[in-house]
Amino acid sequence: MSAYKNELTKDQWNAYWDERWKEARNLANGRWEHIFEALAPRLAPALNKRSKGHVSCPVHGGKDGYRMMPSYAQDGRSFCNTCGNMSDGFATLSWVNGWKPRETLEEVSKFLTGSTRGNTLLPRVQEMPKSESSQKDNEKVAYSLNRVMEGCCRLDDRRAGIGQRYLLNRGLRRPMMAGLFFHPNLAYYDPTQKRVTGYHPAIVAPVLSKAGQPITLHRTYLDRFGNKLNVESPKKMMAYPDDREIMGAAIRLAKPGRVLGAAEGIETSFACMEGTGIPVWATVNATLMEFMDIPDEVELLVVFADKDRPSVQHPRGHGQEAAQKLVERAISMGKQAVAITPQGLILPDEKSLDWMDVLKVHGPKGFPTLAAIRRSLLRAA
Repeated sequence: MSAYKNELTKDQWNAYWDERWKEARNLANGRWEHIFEALAPRLAPALNKRSKGHVSCPVHGGKDGYRMMPSYAQDGRSFCNTCGNMSDGFATLSWVNGWKPRETLEEVSKFLTGSTRGNTLLPRVQEMPKSESSQKDNEKVAYSLNRVMEGCCRLDDRRAGIGQRYLLNRGLRRPMMAGLFFHPNLAYYDPTQKRVTGYHPAIVAPVLSKAGQPITLHRTYLDRFGNKLNVESPKKMMAYPDDREIMGAAIRLAKPGRVLGAAEGIETSFACMEGTGIPVWATVNATLMEFMDIPDEVELLVVFADKDRPSVQHPRGHGQEAAQKLVERAISMGKQAVAITPQGLILPDEKSLDWMDVLKVHGPKGFPTLAAIRRSLLRAA
């Protein structure tokens, strides 16, 4: 292989691997249950549940934080409350076996084609730190969540001026603040230093379950001038008890009606409400967007997708792919649904383009009207 690589240019070498990945994905599509049974014995407990229940994480342990996603047999997806989302079967195998992506590609290809080239790669024993979910005590986590809320006031309170200023600084003229809160002096924990490094103002948003019950809190840390705090992770979600389910949850920024919008970030959701007049829920990230609960009364779901750069795991962009999957699920429920993505180029130093960017540059005129969205659905029908 190394001799072959030396004969190719960098672009040719990358094109070679792109083709290998394409072939492997096509071969593996719909066959992941058999692939997992053969190559990842650690996944057996989760496979036995067939996406209907949770089991101990095969990587870090714990009680019941891991499960296969409903589409696992088709695409190999799985999810751990601590480790996060494994977006396809290759990601699941790399994670559970400690393999590098190209090692995973080789092993899957050999299994599906019957090739005997090279030695069979065995799962590696991974040295993982004890997970938060295996250490945390549910009562302590609930206590921490309640302590934060006890220190908050509503974001539309006169004491929350720094939080209000942040939304105005972001370019929002009429943000609906009723569902958000403000904490004047919230501890910031730096995971790299493993300690609290300061206390700062923060916007606090409850993340609600399908039943409308609070699961956890999302925090946006600010400086005293109402700007995003200059730290590694100014936006963070708190831990939540093991018995709560994050999938399907969202930050409910407005009351849903027959029309509801969905976007990833809080500010992006506000921008979409300002641009279209549609009530919008924030899903926090692309992974949660895909599984957002859609209320029964909603007849039309408008998904405001982030325009993300393509990657190996997400060749069409993570935001675009998640939005499309949410749309497909809404349609399967008998609802009308559409995903709209900002037009324009992603700036060289940015990872994505979102609807907050559109509002800053074009104002509400940069958004389609609800009437235009309905007309596009009629033309597509």
